Amino acid sequence: MRADARTESQYSVSGLGASFVLALLIGLAGCAVGPNYQRPAVQTPASFRDLSEKQQAQAASYADLPWWQVFQDPQLQDLIHTALKQNYDLQLATERINEARAQVAITRSSLFPQVGANGNFIGGKEGTFQTKYNFFTATADAAFQLDFFGKLRRATEASRAELLATEDARQTVILTLVSDVASDYFELLQLDLQLQITYDTIHTQQDSVKLTSLRLDHGVATKLDVLQAQQTLDTANAQIPDLQRQIAQEEDAISILLGNYPQGITRGRPLVEQTLPPDVPPGMPSSLLERRPDIRDAQQVLVAANAQIGVAKAQFFPQISLTGSGGGSFGRSSAFSSLMSSQVGIWSYGANVSQPIFTGGALRGNLKAAESEHQQALIAYRQAIQHAFGDVSDALIGYQKLHEVRVAQENTVADLRESLRISNLQYTGGTTTYLEVLDSQRSLYGAELTLAQARGNEYESLVQLYRSLGGGWQQ
Repeated sequence: MRADARTESQYSVSGLGASFVLALLIGLAGCAVGPNYQRPAVQTPASFRDLSEKQQAQAASYADLPWWQVFQDPQLQDLIHTALKQNYDLQLATERINEARAQVAITRSSLFPQVGANGNFIGGKEGTFQTKYNFFTATADAAFQLDFFGKLRRATEASRAELLATEDARQTVILTLVSDVASDYFELLQLDLQLQITYDTIHTQQDSVKLTSLRLDHGVATKLDVLQAQQTLDTANAQIPDLQRQIAQEEDAISILLGNYPQGITRGRPLVEQTLPPDVPPGMPSSLLERRPDIRDAQQVLVAANAQIGVAKAQFFPQISLTGSGGGSFGRSSAFSSLMSSQVGIWSYGANVSQPIFTGGALRGNLKAAESEHQQALIAYRQAIQHAFGDVSDALIGYQKLHEVRVAQENTVADLRESLRISNLQYTGGTTTYLEVLDSQRSLYGAELTLAQARGNEYESLVQLYRSLGGGWQQ
């Protein structure tokens, strides 16, 4: 009775010890050294600068619109669709995601047992004793590294963050690509408009030269009138080659963005028919942190750097691995067939513990390097946020000012057109010379070219504002 009680007591203590060891192993398996990531607190402005109270109060942002609602020219939409399919920078960014996804699989595989198989066949004849033999050996080996201190889990965490960073980098490429195609397209339309204005001016000035020459022959005009008309015509003609060169170069630039060889670009609506939004609300400053893919990219780099600290710290602790193998040998020898079984089982198991004792400062240096890389990533993250707000501020100011310039230039062109009309009336009535008409024409030509450039600049600034707010890439 006492013996049974003592035996039961021993079993209880043994079972309790086993449970304690098992609980300890489970606890260690769930432990990962190194800091858990926490998003750093970053002070952001409460509002964008130089905006009206109405604009600041709007939670919705212009960047919430998909790009096909912002750029409503069907031809521009086709160009953007083509660029998203064929652009080489975007294809490279996509392949980097595939590479990063594969790297996650490689890193994560260390969390699982590694199993391999081996086979060996040997046969022959021994000449002295005329012994024949044939043996085949098959074994399977397994190795499993116990991740007690989270080295492998932290490495997987870092690898996953790097994958997310490459995905955000791809979104940055998309945002940049859409913006570049739209910006170059509006630049092309601006050049088209300037070329058309120049052609119209040439046509008008050719008539003026003919008219003033005819009036000179009849003694009602002067040589100076003819020279002024010819000078305006020559100036307009001189603009044609330069505008044509710029148009061809702009078409080449768009072709490269589309992933094509340099070629002509089909136009849609002319610049004067492109729509402008009635207002461009920037939205809340805090939403910029989630919308801008470059900020999200920098944050994921910070997550990866934080996890690498855990990897470096885990190097200080023991590395424990379990190994095992099993298999069998099958065959027969004519010399020992009566003494030896034709099948022999093979198995083994073991454990390996590795603990660094002295590394000459390598482990500590590795940890310091990981901590420094984390600080660099943190600085880069804060810098990315600062640059983002700077981009938005510059784009808002630029769009507002260029809008004002375009409106003022439209008024200037309207005034010059009225001045030209009055000059023509006065000249017809004989109260002024044709020289004043030529001056009005020359002034109007220059003002119309400036207005075309102002229109193009306003559209390009709108594109830059949409880009700086992080618009369009989510779709």
